[in-house]
Amino acid sequence: MLVLAGVAVIALGFLLRFNPLLVIVVAAAVTGLAAGLDPLTVLARFGHAFNQSRYVTAIYMVLPVIGLLERAGLQQRARGLVGGLRGLTVGRLLAGYLLFRQLSAALGLNAVAGPAQTVRPLVAPMAEAAAARQGEEDGEPIRALAAATDNIGLFFGEDIFIAIGSILLMRGVLEGYGVRVEPFQLSVWAIPTALAAFLVHGARLWWIDRRLKRRAR
Repeated sequence: MLVLAGVAVIALGFLLRFNPLLVIVVAAAVTGLAAGLDPLTVLARFGHAFNQSRYVTAIYMVLPVIGLLERAGLQQRARGLVGGLRGLTVGRLLAGYLLFRQLSAALGLNAVAGPAQTVRPLVAPMAEAAAARQGEEDGEPIRALAAATDNIGLFFGEDIFIAIGSILLMRGVLEGYGVRVEPFQLSVWAIPTALAAFLVHGARLWWIDRRLKRRAR
């Protein structure tokens, strides 16, 4: 039971709003020490995990590039592009992005889009420009809607990819209860859920277009 002390550390650290990275490191160290590992072994495990996950730090190379592009006027270019497309509405734009996000996640390409890579520098400014043309002056709800669209597309699309962690986790849990399934079977059953999510959020985007159209009259 002592190895579960790390869970308590995580809960307490997040409750007290400490730095998340510090909380995770302390929780991992507490778990290792409670399991009977010596401090040097725990430190070695940290180093091994970091060495095996070096690709995670690639985001620190992407962010400066995005910052330079925004400084050069990337968001203004995105708004200008939408300004020249008269038939494009905020609902149609985000529905198209939702479809792209789900399809790319279903193929395992989770990193080709995201809040930092596409939503903040491109999708959100384009959605704001479309909404402003429809008479919506408050850009904060539109930015939140763009971020929500990205999350919904990723969350309900990634389970279709058979090598995603959630599929492997579900397979392991089911096998623990004596139910043997293949990852492909789980991914196939994720397709109806992804379609339902697209229809539900697509209907919400359609309703937002209708609301903005009524307000503009």
